[in-house]
Amino acid sequence: MDLFGKYIFRQAAMSFLLVLATLTSIVWLAVALRDLDLLTAKGQSVVIFFRMTGLALPNIIALIAPNALLIAYLYTLDRLNGDSELIIMNSSGVTIWRFAAPLLALAGLVSVVLVTVNLWVMPFSMRTLQSYITQVRTDLISQVLRPGLFSSPEKQLTFHIRDRAPNGDLLGLIVHDERTAGRAMTYLAKTGHIVNTDDGAFLIMRDGQIHRRIDEEGDKSRDVSIGEFKEYIFDISQFGPKSGVSALKPRQRYLPELLHPAADDKLYKAIPGKFRSEIHDRFSNPLYPLVFALIALNFLGHPRTIRESRWKSILLAFGIAVAIRAGGLAATNLLALQAWAVVLVYGIPIGAILVAALAAHVRMAPYARLGLNLNLPDKVQISKDIFWGALGVKQQQQRGRVG
Repeated sequence: MDLFGKYIFRQAAMSFLLVLATLTSIVWLAVALRDLDLLTAKGQSVVIFFRMTGLALPNIIALIAPNALLIAYLYTLDRLNGDSELIIMNSSGVTIWRFAAPLLALAGLVSVVLVTVNLWVMPFSMRTLQSYITQVRTDLISQVLRPGLFSSPEKQLTFHIRDRAPNGDLLGLIVHDERTAGRAMTYLAKTGHIVNTDDGAFLIMRDGQIHRRIDEEGDKSRDVSIGEFKEYIFDISQFGPKSGVSALKPRQRYLPELLHPAADDKLYKAIPGKFRSEIHDRFSNPLYPLVFALIALNFLGHPRTIRESRWKSILLAFGIAVAIRAGGLAATNLLALQAWAVVLVYGIPIGAILVAALAAHVRMAPYARLGLNLNLPDKVQISKDIFWGALGVKQQQQRGRVG
């Protein structure tokens, strides 16, 4: 890559990183605010909060990167034209493909990064995030044993603690259990703490009482028997997941697991289309940086006078890019239902690349502006020159051609 190519590559790369960081920060902030209950309602630490929200970044970046690249290219090309750099280079004989080379190189680099994220980084981050979610959901200390609140991990079972000591001990503990029909148990303890073992999690209560009330049929006395204990162990592992480890979703699986799921995989048997859609989405998504690069080049890669507003071209390029990406997402969703939609999943980006490249190449030749008053023979001759120029056939300059 020559000096001019390095200059354009550096300008586009810096713009891309800035736009990517800005958009990612905005989306991450929205995710963080949505999950703010990890700190408030569920009492998790700040470290867990940032780890969980940070693990969503690979998925966010994979979705945002192509759009950030489009915005960066539109900005870079518009600025280069506004500073007359495109005009000067074009007047020296440089074609649009000289501008395209560094931009396509950056788009290719982004595509390689997206492939890496889609195949390895994103499944790892999604799996780790799922493990944190499971940890938060089964963390009885943070969700249930919160000072000053009456909490019920399940129906007819209530926990309450007065406070929590700096060393983690629970102070002023009450456990009320009416899950067994005809019997109510209330445990009162001065202190308690949680012990995690290989056999499960246990709440150990010390220096307390057990209030037992048995409601026998026909017995209206409802007497309560009271017993004291020095130490009592209450099993709390029963409040964990009831169905064991949940099946990995397609988004959380590596490519070999998507291509060759286990024969007894219940999730694959239930939604095989989701697996097919996920496989092709991981390979088709990296094509869109190339699509957006060529769209930006087609609309803004040609030099124009600095007195001419380019907002119409910018908005048109952005609108076409959004429409193509929306079509790609619709095709991916359709692929989950119909296997033939794989043609659309790859056909939309590849077709857009070919059309945008051909249109950019055709527009390299000088052409007549629509506002010029040309007679019919001149218009026919210009159309013929553009057609033969697209096929690579050199034609002698004729009257009516304007640069």
